[in-house]
Amino acid sequence: MSTDLNQSEPPLEVDARTVKSLLDEGADLLLIDCREPAERAICSIEPSLFLPMREIPERLSELEPHRNRHIVVHCHGGIRSLQVTQWLRRQGFNNVQNLSGGIDAWSLQIDNSVPRY
Repeated sequence: MSTDLNQSEPPLEVDARTVKSLLDEGADLLLIDCREPAERAICSIEPSLFLPMREIPERLSELEPHRNRHIVVHCHGGIRSLQVTQWLRRQGFNNVQNLSGGIDAWSLQIDNSVPRY
């Protein structure tokens, strides 16, 4: 009898360089921006689906078609998106990760044209 404890789940967090590499390779990756509209107006990582944290429970059905895709969630610094990542995993989205350091890390490590705030 196997004691496999869902080894198919990726690590809870992923760094900005790895996400950039996946995007550059054309991986089937859904990037979710869970920040607030005012934050999104300042900057964004494209392509990303804008889905504010507070709206995710009521809009969960919009994510259903993406249940089996690799999903990376980001916010400003990685705290809210970690909460969203954990919540989505509890909803059965097993291939979801948090962008460690959020869009701030993206700006510092990947694209300095993305304004920091």
